[in-house]
Amino acid sequence: MKQVRAALALTAATFCALAGVALPTTATAATTTAGTAETASTAGTTATAGTLGTAATAGASGTTGADPTPAAPKRLFTIRDERIKESSGLAKSVKHDGTYYTVNDSGDTARVFAIDTTGKVKAVLRFNAKVTDVEALGVDRDGTIYIADIGDNKANRDQVEIYTIPEPDVLQDQDNVKYHQFDFAYPDGPHDAETLLIEPGTSQLYIVTKALKGTGAIYAAPPAPSREGTNELSKLAPAPSGVITDGTFLPDGQRAVLRTYTDVATVAWGDTPTAIARVAGPPGQGETIAVGPTDTTVLVGSEGTNSAVYQLQAPSKAAGSTPSSAAATPKATSTDAADSGSGKSHSLRWIVIGAAFFALIITFLTFPPGRRERQDRMAENARLTGQTPRTPHRRQS
Repeated sequence: MKQVRAALALTAATFCALAGVALPTTATAATTTAGTAETASTAGTTATAGTLGTAATAGASGTTGADPTPAAPKRLFTIRDERIKESSGLAKSVKHDGTYYTVNDSGDTARVFAIDTTGKVKAVLRFNAKVTDVEALGVDRDGTIYIADIGDNKANRDQVEIYTIPEPDVLQDQDNVKYHQFDFAYPDGPHDAETLLIEPGTSQLYIVTKALKGTGAIYAAPPAPSREGTNELSKLAPAPSGVITDGTFLPDGQRAVLRTYTDVATVAWGDTPTAIARVAGPPGQGETIAVGPTDTTVLVGSEGTNSAVYQLQAPSKAAGSTPSSAAATPKATSTDAADSGSGKSHSLRWIVIGAAFFALIITFLTFPPGRRERQDRMAENARLTGQTPRTPHRRQS
């Protein structure tokens, strides 16, 4: 019987030991396993998103097995016309397929060149404004050309101007083209700028300032600028990093692409425009950018004579880094999981300790008492009944 009691006591002690040692290890292992499973699930989701992104890209381009690595810039043409000495703006025509407009930097007269995709000048459009430093071009959905006289290297212009002329129905040289002039002023003093953005759906105008140190800013024009008086710009947000020299909205209106001296950046538009992807530009100081032959390509050029124009894919955010719809449901962080696991561990520990004490109590209450207790009980019974207590027999050795 002693052996049975000892075994039960040992069992209870083992339960106590498990409560202090085994359970925390088990809980930690369970938490680790859960974390591993969640990581595997996340990896699976990312892989799926990446596959879908690749498939979507392939479907859009009409090919299969699209390489997610951006293709190298493709040299499309070179502007060799001696009249274009420093191309400082590029914009795609909406009326004439395969036609782009460009202007010279400061020092030129008020004129716009129409060029084809071989770099040949097809027409020169002249208007009689007194320009100071034309730096950018844009064309809205209605075929209006915007000429942005917004350069201010010395930051001493009280106002800047944007001129508009209509796209011609026929590409041929025109003099004395009718134009409109809009004057703008910054709310925080003069700035140098080389970028005009025109939102495709609304023709809302934005100017992105150029900063050689720090970062520039994005300014919005009034929704309906007036030709009388000066229109005050409003500061929308800081510009992405880099010395920004040109930009354009992509046709979806959800993204803009900005050109810097060295790279091309795609910006997700919204209350706070944010750069989401970048790609290195072709050789040469980056100066111009326009929408390419397709909605997801852009043309980029450099300044100076014999300016080479390259076509490249607009940089896009990697598909795997885009949150999937499943990610919309909040998930517990690793800290929350650890806290949850810790709470479960403490609860189980107290359960096992309680079971151990319960086993000890059952041990003492259930099994018969030892020899000394039996002798004491027999003596007490004899005293109460007046009988002589029996003398226990001893084993013969």
